[in-house]
Amino acid sequence: MSDNKLAKQLVEKSVEAFILGLEIFNKPTIRYRIEGFSFFASNAWELMLKAYLINTEGEKSIYFKDNVDRTIDLSSVIKRIYTNKKDPLRVNLERVIELRNTSTHFITEDYETVFAPLFQANVINFTRELERKHGIDITDHIAQNFLTLSVSLESITDDQIRAKYSPAMAERFISMRNNVEFQDEQTGSNSRYSIPIEQKFYITKNEADADFLVAVDRTSDTRLAVAKELRDPSNTHKLSFNNLTTAINDRIEAAHINFQVKHYVNSHEVIRTRFTTGDLQLFIKFYDMKDNETYAYKHIIGRTTQYSYSKDSVDFIFGEIKKTPDAIIERLKSAKK
Repeated sequence: MSDNKLAKQLVEKSVEAFILGLEIFNKPTIRYRIEGFSFFASNAWELMLKAYLINTEGEKSIYFKDNVDRTIDLSSVIKRIYTNKKDPLRVNLERVIELRNTSTHFITEDYETVFAPLFQANVINFTRELERKHGIDITDHIAQNFLTLSVSLESITDDQIRAKYSPAMAERFISMRNNVEFQDEQTGSNSRYSIPIEQKFYITKNEADADFLVAVDRTSDTRLAVAKELRDPSNTHKLSFNNLTTAINDRIEAAHINFQVKHYVNSHEVIRTRFTTGDLQLFIKFYDMKDNETYAYKHIIGRTTQYSYSKDSVDFIFGEIKKTPDAIIERLKSAKK
């Protein structure tokens, strides 16, 4: 490990920024804690990772080649160190950075219900990377119990969001929440991406294993209703248009399907192997998917109409692609004509 003085200073400031982010988030009187944590956590990561680059590649590595007065941004640093774009740790960092970049324009304390699981994973990831890359144990600077974030467990429904915020703000919040939840599913609920804070109830017939007693009947003091069908679109139709495209590409890649589309560039035939948003639009229009609630749900916010999509839509489109992966797009275009 290098004894570079600049790297040491960056790591020291990184630890301070990290602790400040924790203190802001865990202080109940501060309402700006979501934005505050995203700012200081991002700053802590940037300083820590730049120190790592200096130790491994030299001081010049953190500066622009054509401007030695400017250092590269955090996103560039992340891409250089965590080269796998699907790494849950990298995806987690990118989501936190996204919040940091937009929170000055869209501020809402309800972001806590969405980002708290990502923040908790971010905290654990930082402590591990600080130890791995710089040999520093964060508990030498702050007590272990402060690494657990104090989080409100109160959830908010789509209707409550629309009633509380402007149409544009509500749409952004709902879309961001769905994107975060979709990414959690894509990473397989990996703890490097998010650490959910939740309470689960289980029904058991063994009274000795129960914490409290309930009964599904009219004479019980505590009653439960059995839900036979879940119809909340925030649970059944989580995918945005872009996320739906990504999910289909992931399925194609995972199944090693030889998806191909022929097109021409400057009179030369070119083979495309990625499923694009244009392909998705073709599917949606050809099969009238927006008019089928199995695949799409229509959100009306003020004068704005947005659609979100279900996992069934991924299964359906992938199933059609799998039948004729090298001809499906041309077939749909021909049939449409």
